[in-house]
Amino acid sequence: MNNTKRLINLILGPALYCIMWIIGANTASLDVTAAKGIGVAIWMIYWWVTRPVNITVTALLPGVVNALFGIVPMEDVISQYSSSSIVLIFGSCLLTAPWLKIGLDKRISLKALSLIGPSMKSQIAVWLIAAAVMSNMMPNVVVVAIFTPIAVSMLAAAGYKDISKCEPAVPILCAIAWGSQLGGAGTPLGGAMNITAISFIEEYTGKEFMYIDWITRMLPYTIIATLVILLIMIMRPMKVNSLEGTKEYFENCYRDLGPMKRDEKISLVLFIAAMLGSFIRPLYADLLPGLVPAYLFLILGCVNFIIVGGDKKMLLDWDEAQGEVMWGMLILFAGGLALGQILTGSGANDAIANVVSNMPLSGGLGTIAIFAIFAAIISEMTNSTVSAAVTLPIAIGVIVKMGLNPIPYMFTVAMAMNYESLLPVSVRAISVGYGLDPDKLMKSGLPLTLVRLVVAIAVGYATMMIWPGFGVL
Repeated sequence: MNNTKRLINLILGPALYCIMWIIGANTASLDVTAAKGIGVAIWMIYWWVTRPVNITVTALLPGVVNALFGIVPMEDVISQYSSSSIVLIFGSCLLTAPWLKIGLDKRISLKALSLIGPSMKSQIAVWLIAAAVMSNMMPNVVVVAIFTPIAVSMLAAAGYKDISKCEPAVPILCAIAWGSQLGGAGTPLGGAMNITAISFIEEYTGKEFMYIDWITRMLPYTIIATLVILLIMIMRPMKVNSLEGTKEYFENCYRDLGPMKRDEKISLVLFIAAMLGSFIRPLYADLLPGLVPAYLFLILGCVNFIIVGGDKKMLLDWDEAQGEVMWGMLILFAGGLALGQILTGSGANDAIANVVSNMPLSGGLGTIAIFAIFAAIISEMTNSTVSAAVTLPIAIGVIVKMGLNPIPYMFTVAMAMNYESLLPVSVRAISVGYGLDPDKLMKSGLPLTLVRLVVAIAVGYATMMIWPGFGVL
């Protein structure tokens, strides 16, 4: 980008924010504070797309703009940069930091390549399905934090050192991020967005919601959406149809590594312990209520600082950790969370919601489509949890006013909100942090987002029409 174009894009970002501020000050239907919140979102999205500065720098804007203009309480914004999700990703980085030094990354990568094979279609299918399955057992962010470094190491073993310029990295890392969201929609364990939805259902019904009810009602969507996205991904033209090397070559390379060394075993055990601990969390939640996956990852990651390795040094020291931890990824992820706080706290989401609730809705396919599109837009701009908190109360209120049962509409909204693929926020920040080009993320994700949204609307409407018990709990 030449300096003139960069300067124009730099100026246009804050200019768009100011325009929204002026609109809010001169429009009775839009509060000034809400307009500022929307302006921050537009500014960030514009800079993420045009990139006059690094995308990580853009992720710092919520704190900077809020400090200057006081849109919401500052602690609400800054706290997002040290939230439990950030701690989880930080802990994941600490767990995998020693891998390069001890050679575990190469061992895992070669094993993955020897099992999956170098075919890109096989790679996409395995990573997408594996992420979808695992997200039925643990939160999306945990799955992406676990799988992404393994995939990056695998690509490095296949000869692709620079992920930002690696064509095979795009579908593989996208398959992990998108697969986790497809699978995460099917279970309350998929993330806070589903727990938020369940809390609204319990508040409406006045009784405990059984997790099996969520699984059975979301299962048709999860299966259909996963198959549709997988089919589209493997049918797309690919610049690289196969990774460098053959399955036999990778098998031979793996054998040449010899038996696992002590340091590798220790590091692998810590990683597996974190993964299994997240999976069986319900079994010890009452005994250790504070040991959520984020802090389990952090604790086990810190164990690397106290275990002496085979070279008589610690498995990990702080200087090494500083070089291995993806600091930019942490800020990028947090920036999306902070933007969500500004949109919610400023009333921007409420302002957008009022537009939706004032539309002439009848309760049919059009109503489902409006709420689904609204939920998807909020998810893409912020994250699914914010979308659930904003969209579901509006859906309940509007549908109840119509004299209809809101439960089936809530499940359909949940289908729509449980997928984000365009901007480098939420779980996509992990992929981008490891080197995935955000432009390629958006270009790859846009058609799939539209298709997946159509699937959510179609499946939600068809299920509501065909299955009488869909809205009965």
